[in-house]
Amino acid sequence: MTIISEKQKNTSINWLEHLELIAAISSGILIGIAWLMRNNDTDTFSVTLYIIAFLIGGFAKAKEGIEETIKNKALNVEMLMVFAALGSAIIGYWAEGAILIFIFAISGALETYTLNKSHKEISALMELQPEEAWLIKQDGTEIKVPTATLKVGSILLVKPGERIPADGAITYGTTSIDMSAINGESIPVTKETGDELFAGTVNLSGAIQMEMTKPSSETLFHKIITLVQSAQSEKSPSQQFIEKFEGTYVKGVIFTVLFMMVLPHYLFGWDWTTTIYRAIVLLVVASPCALVASIMPATLAAVSNAAKRGVLFKGGVHLEHLGSIKTIAFDKTGTLTNGKPVVTDFLVRDGVNPDEVLALLASIESQSNHPLAVAITNYAADKAIPLSRNIQIEDVPGHGIRAFTDNGEYLVGNPRFVGNKLAQEFQQGIALALADEGKTVIFMKDSKGIIAAAALQDTLRSEAVQAIKDLKNAGILTVMLTGDNEKTAAAIAKEAGLDSYVAECLPETKVDHLKRLLTEYKNVAMVGDGINDAPALATATSGIAMGEGTDVALETADIVLMRNDLTRIAYAIKLSRKMQRIVKQNVIFSIVVITILIVSNFMQVVDLPLGVIGHEGSTILVILNGLRMLNRID
Repeated sequence: MTIISEKQKNTSINWLEHLELIAAISSGILIGIAWLMRNNDTDTFSVTLYIIAFLIGGFAKAKEGIEETIKNKALNVEMLMVFAALGSAIIGYWAEGAILIFIFAISGALETYTLNKSHKEISALMELQPEEAWLIKQDGTEIKVPTATLKVGSILLVKPGERIPADGAITYGTTSIDMSAINGESIPVTKETGDELFAGTVNLSGAIQMEMTKPSSETLFHKIITLVQSAQSEKSPSQQFIEKFEGTYVKGVIFTVLFMMVLPHYLFGWDWTTTIYRAIVLLVVASPCALVASIMPATLAAVSNAAKRGVLFKGGVHLEHLGSIKTIAFDKTGTLTNGKPVVTDFLVRDGVNPDEVLALLASIESQSNHPLAVAITNYAADKAIPLSRNIQIEDVPGHGIRAFTDNGEYLVGNPRFVGNKLAQEFQQGIALALADEGKTVIFMKDSKGIIAAAALQDTLRSEAVQAIKDLKNAGILTVMLTGDNEKTAAAIAKEAGLDSYVAECLPETKVDHLKRLLTEYKNVAMVGDGINDAPALATATSGIAMGEGTDVALETADIVLMRNDLTRIAYAIKLSRKMQRIVKQNVIFSIVVITILIVSNFMQVVDLPLGVIGHEGSTILVILNGLRMLNRID
């Protein structure tokens, strides 16, 4: 019974979210029926349908316009559209008034839908924050308590596979921590006693005890959520301009119409019928239908064009912004790279068989689920190296694996585990050279010393170099912001051909660097895929997420690369720039036509039918021009 009521509740919420769009579509259907019935001696029926379309399609925007007028004590574009539609109806042009309402209702519905979607990433972030934690009491017993009840100084137990419940420091134990939720790094980090921990990260191996050092409201994870909310609440320059333009436009039209209802009677000797008639014509021809159509059809066509080629825009405003981008900042892991480490180099001690050593190493690593172990196992599988399952292993958290075979004991892990001096001396110090290339080196040691070393690295996406080249050809500066260390960042940046990079970035510092880029270049895009990228994606002029990224990144971003193809970014920028040119053409043309109609109305050269033809004709022309955006861009 509970399940049914929950489903009913979710269905009700979905209907409410799309109610405005449903009303707009219903209004359009009624207008179509009325239009078809107009010549069948059913004028009364057609007018009735138009009135119903007025009420259904215009209710939401009229309500919004009235509420905003009362709140701000100033008329707005919503009210002007309503007045223009009513004016059309008063002089007998029901269809024009209804279509005006329909167009405005559709644009309002799309805006509402986009805004509703943009806030869902907050709930996705909150789901990653653990709600409960194991509290160790003074007598040593463990009890599960809500995270919200924890206090600074609390000693907590974190078991393997669990998320860290709060920011703090390890007091006992050693483990590997998946930090990808914070810094985007795919390779786990070893944490020992005294090392810092962040809420939301995952404990992969050993059980640890930690001391809580910050309240839940001040954790790094909570700061990420706050940054996303703050960035989304900031208004873009375009939005601020539109809001300023709205008040000026409405006041100008309203005052002009009011003057037209009175002054011509006294200044030019028009009779009152002509004066009021001309005022209503002015209200109709001054309605911004052509201006609205200048942007919407071109935008929708461009969005459709992009979607066919694997680029999803969450709204026309993001497509508009993309064309003015001067700089693009990239995350590394999962964005420029594949997000999974692979073996790039495999070295063995002189006098041993490489295949036999690789078989032994892979047999040992095949019993671990660590990302580096999986990469080594896959490397052996690609070479068709047979594995042995008769090996006993002992996991040493934070260091590696101790293996026991018929030939003796083997150690597999980092330099500290096998011996720093031996690791540095192996193959004339090749490990240091590999580390300088940004690679992670795993060693295997037997009774005689280091027998093998495997270098692993997160590799570039196959299309990354070409994508960066295309962006540079478009005059765009490319920057990488990554949580990786300096050596790894430098190696990846050089290989990809990036203009610059910033290493060791936490979410907070990513946002700081992005804001500096925004100050310098004004329009900056951010490309990422992880939770740690969410604040930067929300802060950027245009946030671009990889289609295989986290839900948070997808929800926060303005643009999604559904096929994870970085070369699509350059295509989308070209698309945006073409759309901007078409929109400018449409806007200029619309303003010129409206100006001519207004002047002609003052001169009594244009009557209502001709005014409507000019008004609607210009709307059709700009729509057709906008539909050029459906064509593929070379």
